[in-house]
Amino acid sequence: MDVVAIIPARYASTRFPGKPLVEIAGKPMIQHVVERTQACPLIEHVIVATDDTRIESAVRQFGGEVIRTRADHPSGTDRVAEVAENCEADIIVNVQGDEPLIDPQALEAAIQPLIDHLQVMMSTLASPIRTETELHNPNIVKVVLDINQFALYFSRAPVPYPRDGFAPELQSFYRHIGVYVYRRKFLLNLTKFNPTPLEQTEKLEQLRVLENGHQIKVVLTDYVSIGVDTPEDLALIHARLAGCGINTSDK
Repeated sequence: MDVVAIIPARYASTRFPGKPLVEIAGKPMIQHVVERTQACPLIEHVIVATDDTRIESAVRQFGGEVIRTRADHPSGTDRVAEVAENCEADIIVNVQGDEPLIDPQALEAAIQPLIDHLQVMMSTLASPIRTETELHNPNIVKVVLDINQFALYFSRAPVPYPRDGFAPELQSFYRHIGVYVYRRKFLLNLTKFNPTPLEQTEKLEQLRVLENGHQIKVVLTDYVSIGVDTPEDLALIHARLAGCGINTSDK
């Protein structure tokens, strides 16, 4: 099957304008995302989808592929779908443009269910929650799984609620990682759905899939994503890279 990764990237982030172009270890953040996505052996093609001239120019400068999109998309999923509409791929991988440390092996694991099982239309990733602080952090999205590892619900609240106290050894608490893999036709149909009540309450777009009666396969991984939502998040990225022996200091 043809697998294409599309990375939505916009300049006008409310909390961190211009973040795709922030420099990390001598490269713009979007370049890190592209290169790590390209390292996934199942992905044949990587495209950046943006509505911004500055991001387009930066991607072309490091030799990446970029497609300009409309500026009025309400979400990254819609931006990905615009590009996917003109792709011949069977499978589309939506990789967030603010995940400079995205793990190629985690991407491979997320894609595999759609290759192995034709009935799987969409998949995503999750990793175990190890601390009670994480469980109660509304910025960490939780996912509840059924016995076949399909999503039952996503929430910013601590779910499932630990009535008898937090016990991470039970391994029933999972944090969602915002990587999505779709069959192309399913993605194009998904963008035609209207926003749903639970989606609007939690502000979680993936709930639209569940509310319309579709399944999301969840693949468990030990990878813990570090998304860059604010300038402060960069400190975590620099710390992780420094731990790998990579110098991130300014020249």
